[in-house]
Amino acid sequence: MFAELGNVMRQIESLDANWIRRAETHQASLTKPPGSLGRLEEVANRIVAIQRSLTPSVERARIVVFAADHGVTAEGVAPYPSAVTGQMVANFLAGGAGVNALARVAGAEVRVVDIGVASDLGHVAGLHPRRIASGTRNMAREPAMTVEQVDAAIAVGLEMGRDAITAGVDMIGLGEMGIGNSTAASAVTAALTGLPVAGMTGRGTGADDAMLAHKIRVIEQALQRHRPDPADAFDVLTKVGGFELAGLAGVVLAAAAGRKVVVTDGFIATAAAALAVRMCPAATEYLFAAHRSPEPGHTALLMMIGQEPLLDLRMRLGEGTGAALAFVVIRAAVAAFTEMATFASAGVSNRSDLPDAVV
Repeated sequence: MFAELGNVMRQIESLDANWIRRAETHQASLTKPPGSLGRLEEVANRIVAIQRSLTPSVERARIVVFAADHGVTAEGVAPYPSAVTGQMVANFLAGGAGVNALARVAGAEVRVVDIGVASDLGHVAGLHPRRIASGTRNMAREPAMTVEQVDAAIAVGLEMGRDAITAGVDMIGLGEMGIGNSTAASAVTAALTGLPVAGMTGRGTGADDAMLAHKIRVIEQALQRHRPDPADAFDVLTKVGGFELAGLAGVVLAAAAGRKVVVTDGFIATAAAALAVRMCPAATEYLFAAHRSPEPGHTALLMMIGQEPLLDLRMRLGEGTGAALAFVVIRAAVAAFTEMATFASAGVSNRSDLPDAVV
C-alpha cells in the first residue's frame, strides 16, 4: 500500500450519530406520518450525516466509467472478443451507450477513463487516458497484476475521485466496461467472501451453459493456483482483480475521504466497492447500492458491505446505468427532506398537538 492511499484512508471518518438524530428530529417535524416515506427517509438522514448539513445538496452527479480488458478472456470465458471493450468506449464517448441515455435522464455527467483497454483508442475527445497496461495478465496462468500496477490503478481512482470533489460533484456513480470483467469480479467475490465459486458466478455478457461451467472451472483453478488472502484486498486485486476494479476502489476511498455520496452500480462496481470496504471499513457508510443485479454474486457482496439496494429491476448491463437511476431516487429523498413543510410552518396539527380525547 502506497503512502498516498494511507493518507486518504486516515481521512475517512465514521458518520456522526448526532447528525442522524438531528435528521430524524427534522423528519418528525415534516407534514407526514412518521416513517411514511420509508427508505427515502433513511437515505436522506444518511446524506445529512455525510454532508453534516440539514440542507444537503445532491444536484450535481457524475458517473466515472473505468474501461479495461482482462487477460483471462484468452481462456474462452466470455462470448465477446476483447475488441468490444474499445468499441464500447467509443460508443460512450459518442453518447450512444445505455449509461449515456440514462445519465441524460438523471442530469448526470459521464466521465470515461481508459485504465487498461487492450485496443488502440487513439486521441479521442472526452477520453481520459490513464492506461496502466493493455489489459491484465491471464489470471488462470499468473497473477493478474503486479503490486506496482495495483498501486498505479488505485492512484488513478484517487485522482478521479479528487477531480469530482474539486468540481463540486455531490454524488459519484461507479461505472465500468471490460470484456471478461465479470470473471474477475466473480473471482474477487469468491475470494473476499470465502463462498463457493459456482454460487458467485453468472453468465456475464451472455455465456451459455457450457461456457458458464468452463468459466467457473477457470476461476476455481485461478483461486487454487494463487490463493489470495481474503483479508488483504491488495492481494486479492493483484492475483485475480482488474485495473477497473482497483480504479473504482480508489474512487470510493477518495470520495469517502471527501465526504461525498458514492453510488454503486451492479455486480462489478459492487465488487470494487467491497474491495474498498475491505481496505477501510468506514467507507461503507458513504455507499448507496443502486440496485440488485441478477448476477448471483451480487447479493453476497451487498450483504458483505451492509447495503440494501434502492432498486431491483433485473438490470445487468453495468456501465453505471443503475447509478444513474439511483441518482433520481436519492434526489427525491433529499427533496422531500428539504422542501416539505413542517407542521408548524404549514399550520397543520401534529399528533402531539391534538387533544387527548381525539383518537
